[in-house]
Amino acid sequence: MNFFEPYNWQRMLNEHPAVMFDIKKYFELLCPPADWPQFLNRYLELPVLKRLSGIGLLCGTDWTKLYKNRFYYSRLDHSKGVALIIWHFTHDKAQTIAGLLHDIATPVFSHVSDFRKGDALTQTATEAPTSRIIRTDKELCQLLAEDDLTPEQVEDYHIYPVADNEIPQLSADRLEYMFPSGAALDGSWTLNEISFCYNNLTILKNENKKDELGFKSLEAAELYCKKFCMIGHILQLNENKLALHLLGQIMNLTEKEGILTEEDFMTLSEKEVMERLDSTLVSTGSNTVLTRLYKTFRTMTSIEHTSNSLDEKEYFCVSLKVKQRYINPLVAQNSVNNSDSKSACTTAKRLSEVSKELKGVIEDFLAYSDTAYGCVKLV
Repeated sequence: MNFFEPYNWQRMLNEHPAVMFDIKKYFELLCPPADWPQFLNRYLELPVLKRLSGIGLLCGTDWTKLYKNRFYYSRLDHSKGVALIIWHFTHDKAQTIAGLLHDIATPVFSHVSDFRKGDALTQTATEAPTSRIIRTDKELCQLLAEDDLTPEQVEDYHIYPVADNEIPQLSADRLEYMFPSGAALDGSWTLNEISFCYNNLTILKNENKKDELGFKSLEAAELYCKKFCMIGHILQLNENKLALHLLGQIMNLTEKEGILTEEDFMTLSEKEVMERLDSTLVSTGSNTVLTRLYKTFRTMTSIEHTSNSLDEKEYFCVSLKVKQRYINPLVAQNSVNNSDSKSACTTAKRLSEVSKELKGVIEDFLAYSDTAYGCVKLV
């Protein structure tokens, strides 16, 4: 049996007890106060970045009863966390700012905009305006100049392998979003567990001789990988697919009907968007298709898993392939002597090469498939 088969939606969201998650203490784990990069403070006050405080990391799921999110974590929090991780491991200003700015083009509800644009599989469509936003923001460009940085150095964090790389490698971005995602979605990360795994990290050389974050010990790598894949499982269940796709269709219809504009998606907070939809769709008592979809999104508590689509007049159904978020991190091996340089170097292997258990977990994650359709009855 596939390892993930027993882990349905209700079990996933109720598997762990509710615990307090102190975001301030979490940031201090990522970068101790004594090492805090003071130059970040000026950037964090920029309006172009502060806008991200009104956008949730968890892609609009803070606004539906289908989820039981334990706290709100913004895209600004995420961006700050990524920057702190990069600084902690590199002490490189350009890489750190690139990490801070990597989500600067994110619209409300984050990756929901990828779903609404037909990009559920790669979820990168929202990144397109990043360079333009950075280059046209005068305050941001002024700060960059003061720090002897150019837009070219910070507009594409993909060029820095510690900041970002391809799945299943581990990067600062991937590392950061899964800590608060797990803590908020299902309570699967505690600060003690985060501290244990994070303090076990180092920079290793991967198969391509590039820098990559990896683990010093097998124990930490196994714990991190298993938890990461479990959270990734939540994100590939039909509940998550349906919630994001439904909200994406709501966004498309609100734009088509003139209730909201594309500019609104880049300037309003999620709370402001929801307040406008509440006043426009709910308070007026309208019964349009858009109103039914919106009320369904806000009030649904469960969905049906089916092999076929249900009556479209009474149900909203989804059948999608989505980005699979998993990890197969590097694990440091015993140091070996280099006879040429008479020094020691650390080799590294993928976790799947040294852990039979986690090799099976990763394979099962990739092989898992939910039912063909997820459907919810419309209000």
